[in-house]
Amino acid sequence: MAEEPRWLTPQEQRAWRGFVRLQERLGGRIGRLLQSESNVSPADFAVLVHLTDAPDGRRRPQDLARALEWEKSRMSHHVARMAGRGMVVREECPEDGRGAFVVITDAGRAAIEAAAPRHVAAVRELFIDHVTPAELRVLAEISERVLARMDEDRT
Repeated sequence: MAEEPRWLTPQEQRAWRGFVRLQERLGGRIGRLLQSESNVSPADFAVLVHLTDAPDGRRRPQDLARALEWEKSRMSHHVARMAGRGMVVREECPEDGRGAFVVITDAGRAAIEAAAPRHVAAVRELFIDHVTPAELRVLAEISERVLARMDEDRT
């Protein structure tokens, strides 16, 4: 016999639904701003952020896919579209003939440098300016704890 689901309490449901709605609306609003003002999609921005966070601007496709929680095929198709627009290139890995890297180009760096100021302004305007420093600390702690648990489940 299947175990009975642990249904959410009204308080848990309120918190969960509020979190999901907040995430959806923030993502949608910021995504539309990026697309309309910088011609960078939210997916482009996410890839470019991960590449600019790497010291040499390069990451293996499977590492990018894992970081973004994307399927391998989605990563492959999106990188191909970004390469077609000159934002990234694929480079073969000299140590591993089968492997490759996704590498940010000068055009990719220019795109994220143009989009980042508007992105951070939107993040501040829509979110940061409406919470206290104490609330931000709690949110960071919650996020880090849940993400750590999800990372444990991945291995």
